[in-house]
Amino acid sequence: MIHVSSLSGLADVAVMLGSFDLLTLLSPSATAPDWSGLAHERHLQLAFHDIVVPTPGLIAPGINTLQAILDFGRVGMAERPMLVHCWAGISRSSAAAYAIACDRNPGFERAIADELRRRSPYVTPNKLMVQLADELLGRGGVMVDAIARIGRGAEAFEGAPYQLPVVWPI
Repeated sequence: MIHVSSLSGLADVAVMLGSFDLLTLLSPSATAPDWSGLAHERHLQLAFHDIVVPTPGLIAPGINTLQAILDFGRVGMAERPMLVHCWAGISRSSAAAYAIACDRNPGFERAIADELRRRSPYVTPNKLMVQLADELLGRGGVMVDAIARIGRGAEAFEGAPYQLPVVWPI
């Protein structure tokens, strides 16, 4: 399973999991918490803003960002779960979880998007991240279309933690 959380919900999910791999997606200006109390095996921290179009003065996710996310998702998940978080647990983390699940399950992009929506009414995966993952994985727009089809999530300041299966069909 891929576990998705906001920064504020991270500690509770981490305690529940025990051992896990941690993927942190925060803005460059965010103060990094002390991760030493978490029982993570591997940790990748990427810093970029939650934007969907390049904006002067802000750092957009790029192709290298998505490649790093996919590479991180390809290692270790057979041994332990992955915990992905961003600030609110709505956009960056959901896009990363979706990309990782799609990478492992070609042909299930639409089912994964539907399940993402079923498991969290709040998620609105970052469209630029999804587009970049779609390009890297050679999915010809299928991932972009699947996320567009589920639409924007319910308005929320922060999403509740949820899990997304990593093996399909479920």
